[in-house]
Amino acid sequence: MSSEWVIRCTNVAKSYQIYSVYDHRLLQMLFGRLKKFYQDFWVLRDISFEVKKGECIGIVGRNGAGKTTLLQLICGITLPTHGEIATRGRIAPVLALGSAFDQDLTGRENVMVGGAVLGLKRSKILRSMKSIQEFSGIGEFFDRPVKFYSSGMTARLAFAICAHVDADILIIDEALAVGDEAFQSKCLKFIDDFRATGTVFFVSHSVAQVVKLCTRVIWIENGRIREIGDPKEITENYQKALLREKDDAKRFHIGN
Repeated sequence: MSSEWVIRCTNVAKSYQIYSVYDHRLLQMLFGRLKKFYQDFWVLRDISFEVKKGECIGIVGRNGAGKTTLLQLICGITLPTHGEIATRGRIAPVLALGSAFDQDLTGRENVMVGGAVLGLKRSKILRSMKSIQEFSGIGEFFDRPVKFYSSGMTARLAFAICAHVDADILIIDEALAVGDEAFQSKCLKFIDDFRATGTVFFVSHSVAQVVKLCTRVIWIENGRIREIGDPKEITENYQKALLREKDDAKRFHIGN
């Protein structure tokens, strides 16, 4: 593992504007300087950490804790409300690519579009097409519209594309949860090999996967970092908290 950082988050916070009435969006645009017509929902607050080259960072936390939002911020899909995020190198976001597939295009056509979005030249995509098809393992459906895919097939295609983009940082958000055991084994092996040259950011509810793959774990709770450190220690503390601490719905209160 290198001492050089590839991801740096400094006092990052993210909030979304929640409107009780849809028309208040227009009022906010017209009269926002005079009055606020929305409530803030803070998904993340005061997030600060650094990721070194070669690390595999696991993210754990309850549903709605802010895990996916953090990954979206790192990928640049959305911008922080406060704070700064800096990254070095090409990012392959499995979480974003699968959700952005054009449902009317075939898998092959989505590979062309997805590869271009990730910065690959057309010639590189075409050279990798056969390998991507084989990695996805979806057979004849590779040339069928994505709207006929199951969630597992979509994840397979997205992961296969990201596995061929020569990325420096791999971002994975529960992509393995919808895959079968054979596909999970293939992905886990790829992630393990990828760590030799790249950096992995990995969100999963599978404690076993997190402990097996990750060098450090960040536990997010109510939008803040509760603990960060050794995978086995952090996941054990997290599991104990799930059993002992009530899952309070107040954490989803708008205007928190």
